[in-house]
Amino acid sequence: MNVLVVEPGFLPYEKEINGLEEMQKTVGGLIQAIYPFQEEVGLVCNENGIFEGLEFNRSIPERSYGGIFGTFFVCGLGEEDFISLTPEQVKTYTERFKKAEILIGVDGNMPFTIKVDAIPKRPPDQPKHQRKPPTR
Repeated sequence: MNVLVVEPGFLPYEKEINGLEEMQKTVGGLIQAIYPFQEEVGLVCNENGIFEGLEFNRSIPERSYGGIFGTFFVCGLGEEDFISLTPEQVKTYTERFKKAEILIGVDGNMPFTIKVDAIPKRPPDQPKHQRKPPTR
């Protein structure tokens, strides 16, 4: 299924995820789904992210969810399982999570954050530095 991955500090990016093992690998542990939006999407995160000391990612004030610690992904909801996002949903949630957030405090379940520019994520198969051709 095609999902939108949101890592702390980075711009969201699309990724193909298939099966529970890949879901767990993406979030770094046991998965938990939350449903803060009216639209038929789920946010799948690490069930123990805050207790494992994962980095704060994004605030989710809708329905008093607070925030998510660690990487999460946004997926569509089928009748009984997760499904791919539509192109419109990819666009909507890319825009929703385009700013990274820095946690500066908490009041109960309400995080106080500063929104900052997120960094584009480089695909894993892309070299860190472009090699320059030898010069004579």
